[in-house]
Amino acid sequence: MDLRFALDPDLTPELREQIIALWVDVTNAGGAVGFVAPVTADEVRPLATCTLDEVADGPDRLLAAYEGERLVAVLVIADNRFHLKTHWRVLKRVMVHPDTQGRGHGAALMREAERIARGLGLAALHVTVRDGLGLDRFYKRLGYREIGRLPAALRLSATDARDEILMWLDLPTPT
Repeated sequence: MDLRFALDPDLTPELREQIIALWVDVTNAGGAVGFVAPVTADEVRPLATCTLDEVADGPDRLLAAYEGERLVAVLVIADNRFHLKTHWRVLKRVMVHPDTQGRGHGAALMREAERIARGLGLAALHVTVRDGLGLDRFYKRLGYREIGRLPAALRLSATDARDEILMWLDLPTPT
């Protein structure tokens, strides 16, 4: 089924709860979106509320993807909040529902974010990735390149620390 994208959809209480449910499902399926499984909606809600408030109040943007009427993927196009970095954005909370993975939704979501970024006249996009899950290969296939690592920056438990991989996509102006 084709995806329908919505940039900055109305953040109704219903949509906020759908995003929280997606966040929980992605995390509990092993996704690297700010938590370690298992999590509950009550654990995700504070961070989700803060994230969505920054979208509602600006300057961040929310990109949502739907199969029919069902929310299946989201990401946040985050502003850097610094005047020397207005030419690029950070993609955060890139999530695709686990039961829809393998259908190309993640790549389609990222391509739509790239299209939007180009439309905004941005020069680049940045994403950070938790090492150990192979996510860097996914982003490399989309044209991102590794620009650095923060060693053991993500402490998942007392015995599990992972590198945070910094990835970058240049968005050259078409000639």
